[in-house]
Amino acid sequence: MIIHNPKQRRQNRVRAKLALNSGVPRLTVFRSNQHLWAQIIDDKHGKTLVAVSTKGLKLAKGTKTEKATAVGEQIAILALEKKIIKVRFDRGLYRYHGRVKALADGARSKGLNF
Repeated sequence: MIIHNPKQRRQNRVRAKLALNSGVPRLTVFRSNQHLWAQIIDDKHGKTLVAVSTKGLKLAKGTKTEKATAVGEQIAILALEKKIIKVRFDRGLYRYHGRVKALADGARSKGLNF
């Protein structure tokens, strides 16, 4: 089956890579026009272990990219408190660019490995 839609091709490619390490928790990113959400999910048990959003941080000032970095740093801090060191990064349909990249860089800077 040939998929011509670039978004579907990207999503299939990301999901195929995520399926390789199914024993490791997954760091999922959801992006809207104003806010950003990040969750660490245990797929074996179907539970969310850690969740952070720009709404929950109550950051009044700063650009969207700065807020995304803060979300990444906060989720890494909470994950390390729960002894989660290694995760799989699930960016979904989003390109690894801008806010998604800032979130990943923020999480890596605080010690999360992926």
